[in-house]
Amino acid sequence: MARTLIVIGWALVALGLVWPILPRLGLGRLPGDFLFSREGFAFYFPLTTSIVISLVISLLIWWFRK
Repeated sequence: MARTLIVIGWALVALGLVWPILPRLGLGRLPGDFLFSREGFAFYFPLTTSIVISLVISLLIWWFRK
């Protein structure tokens, strides 16, 4: 259990360090990311970005469990 918490902590630190770089890599502006905007309101739904991040996380978990 302690090892799991340490790994999760390191993953969150890594994500925090990479977060400012993600827009430069194109994440958040992929085809399939929806932006609905009206006067005084904007709703952003990053569908494709969420799928890509989910796949990467799933592959990393699969790789570390192997």
